[in-house]
Formats: sequence, C-alpha cells, structure tokens
Amino acid sequence: MAVSSGDIAVTGLGLVTPAGIGVEENWERVLSGRSCATPDGALGDLSVDFSCRVPGFDAAELLGGFASWQLERFVQLALVASRMAVEDAGWDPTSWDGTRVGVVLGNSLGGAATFEEQHGALRDSGPAKVSPLLVTKYMPNMAAGYVAMDCGALGPSLVTATACASGATAVGTARDLLRDGVCDIVLAGATESALTPTVMAGLCKMGALSKSRDAPEHASKPFDAERNGFVAAEAAGVLVLERTADARARGAAIRATVSGYGASSDAHHATAPDPDGQGIERALRAALADAGVEPDDVDHVNAHGTATPMNDLIEGRMLSRVLGRGPAVTSTKGVTGHSLAAAGAIEAAYTVLAAQHGVVPPTANLKNLDPALGLDVVAEEARTVQVNVAVSTSLGFGGHNAALVFTPA
Repeated sequence: MAVSSGDIAVTGLGLVTPAGIGVEENWERVLSGRSCATPDGALGDLSVDFSCRVPGFDAAELLGGFASWQLERFVQLALVASRMAVEDAGWDPTSWDGTRVGVVLGNSLGGAATFEEQHGALRDSGPAKVSPLLVTKYMPNMAAGYVAMDCGALGPSLVTATACASGATAVGTARDLLRDGVCDIVLAGATESALTPTVMAGLCKMGALSKSRDAPEHASKPFDAERNGFVAAEAAGVLVLERTADARARGAAIRATVSGYGASSDAHHATAPDPDGQGIERALRAALADAGVEPDDVDHVNAHGTATPMNDLIEGRMLSRVLGRGPAVTSTKGVTGHSLAAAGAIEAAYTVLAAQHGVVPPTANLKNLDPALGLDVVAEEARTVQVNVAVSTSLGFGGHNAALVFTPA
C-alpha cells in the first residue's frame, strides 16, 4: 500500500456538537453510543418536536457580549470550534503570517432563525422594525468571514454549499489549497444551526425526519431494519490542515493525514440519491485513487448513514459493492443526529479520532441490521480496530457527493 506523497496533516480539531463542547467530550459521548436527541421546546406543537442541540452553549461566556447578540448562532458555533482547533494545533494567530492562512467552511441554511424572526417583525410591525443586522446575520458566508476576522486569516476565505456534503467538500477544497501552494494553513470544516419551526416543518413535510416523538433518544437508528428518518441537529466542526512536511518541521503533533478526496454529482434528483449509488461510488473510488490505496486496504468507514430508508440502503449497498465486508462501518448520526452541512465536518473529525486511537464508535440504536446491506456495522459498543486507512462519506441534496480518506500520522 503506497500512500500519496501529497498527504495533508490534521494538526488541530475543534468540535461543538450535541455530543458536547470540545474534542474529549465529543469522543467520550460518541464512544458511549448514547443518543443526544431530546424534546425541543422551541419547536412548539410541530409533529416532530425533538432535535439534537448543543448542550450548555453560552455565547456570552464563550465569546463575549458582542458575539452573543450581533452574530447568528451558526457563526457563534463556528468561532468556538475554530478557536479550539487553532489552540489544539499549537498555533498562536498573533504570530502566524495571515496572508498564508485560509478558511473554508461549509454551510447550507445560514441564519434561518434570524430570517424567520425578522420576517415576523416585517409582517407584524412593518419595515421600520426590521433589524439592520438582518442581512449580515443571515448570509451563509459570514461563517468564514467572521472566523477569518477572529484569527487574522488573510488568505482565501469561502463557504462551500453542497448541502449535507458541505463539510466534506470544505475539507477537500482546503486540501487542494494546500497542495497547490496557495496557503500554508487552512481552517476547514462546517457549521449549521437551523433548528427553526419553519425549517423543521419543511423537513418533516418532505418525509426526512423520524416521527418517533414518544422516544426521541431511540429515533435515529442508522442501518437498522426499522429506521424511519433522521433527527435534525446543529453543530460545528473545524480541522486545522497543513502540509505534512511543514507540520513536522515545526514539531506539531499530527493527529492524522488527509490522504485522499473525491467528489461527484448524481445529476439525478433534488433530494433522492442515485438509486444505484453510482454518484457516491465515483466519489469514493476517486478518493481511494487519490490516496493511492485499494478498496481492500480500508479498515473503517464513518458512513453518511442518515437513518432514512433510502439513503442507508443505497449507501450501504454501495459500500458493500466497493469495499466488501472488511471495514468496520459506523454512523455517528445515531448519537449526534444529522447536522446537515456540518455533518461531514464533524464526521471527518470522528474519523480522524478513530484512526488516531484505533477505536470505532458504535452505531447508536442499531438493534436489527438491515440484511440487505451486507456490511459489518459496529453496534452496541465501541470496537478496537487497527485503522490504517479510514474513509468518511457524505451525500447531499442536489446530488452532491464527497469522500475523504484518512490515514494515521
């Protein structure tokens, strides 16, 4: 097995998810296999009145007063995660050359909460009551913009918007910026916080959400024969990426390397994946080829695994077709729920941790594996695995697909 010489090092991680605030708290919770889903009072009398929110997130305490009232929550989550990642990487932003630092963050729905609130103000009280902050709080690009301002990143900053593949797309795009010599450091990941009544009602009407309101903690059950939809979540995940040689030269602790990336489009349907999984298969095979590894080399897959009937069947059959029954597969969405654009970023981080520690988290709530999948899905408890090659797969509405390959440092 020859790994590509273009490896990019992951030197820092920052996680703000329903599983906790911080890497250690997250890793402990996903290894436990305990779901984070709880009743959500903000959803009122919706037929789906539960979600996975970040527990104990106090923007005023974590970021200060300005950020607590002037920034939308999806930006707040991104700022906390990025600061954690930079600290974890051992960087002091006041000392780096900001012109060589980039930011690539994924997001889908921007400041949906602010838009709903301000639409209500316009409807009820007229245009004079609309906030002058509406546009800047709503715009998705502000996630990357404010993170760049916060850490003095003067290189390229942008937001990727490939729906639920956005986080993985961001990591792949950041990898390319480093390989092409455009940047020396890139903060890559994604953020999403759109658990609003309107968004949740829309997801519910389209049939994407589990309606198991009598037992929210058991609602998200990826790859289970009785799966019936996902549990919506909010989260942010940021990875600090550098060229491996540069990281070693400064004596950085390397958590893992991004060895491969592949992307594709289904060109099939707005919400349904290609029924044969050809799109995500192309992305996965491209990522493996980019990393210089064979399908048989893969030891672990953190799958997209949304717990929707169609996604899990299509993705599961594709993984079985390409990789066989060899890899230890998991979906951490059983614990965290589905954080939409942020999913690929936080799952990339969990994949890095699995490769680093040699432990694969269990798929929460998996009691009866769908026999049509043909996969070795980790359930009940975490499994010790020697992870030499790990894969994270992501699929998004619009037919966006992305796959990442990670190898231990």
